[in-house]
Amino acid sequence: MIEELEELALSFPEAWPDDPWGDRVVKVGKKIFVFLGDTDRPVVTVKLPESRDHALSFPEAFPTRYGLGKHGWVTIFVDVVPEEEREVLFDFVEESYRAVATKTLVKRLDAQPDIDMGSGTFWRSAGRPVRPGRPEGA
Repeated sequence: MIEELEELALSFPEAWPDDPWGDRVVKVGKKIFVFLGDTDRPVVTVKLPESRDHALSFPEAFPTRYGLGKHGWVTIFVDVVPEEEREVLFDFVEESYRAVATKTLVKRLDAQPDIDMGSGTFWRSAGRPVRPGRPEGA
């Protein structure tokens, strides 16, 4: 799951991988928008100005330490998010990008075509996964 989240993050305009302090992150410009970890347990840390409370409703999710939590950053252990709800993690990565990226880059994201996530699943830059043949708006 961490690899898929990273793949999505890296598909966003001008996103690039980095490893400051030995942490696996994805940045846009000089700003981090997602921390990814999978040494002990799969974990993702994202900035969620709108979905913070939803993210914190998952077991063991918590406001990120080092003062980041008070700015909307949330750390989520992927393995405790119910399997049927894990697609929301993709939404969280996108929301974090939108919170950190410039308005120009967000407009480029909105104009970007769907992203092939494999297994017949595509990620629409406006948010949710879309499967081929699924009616628009369903």
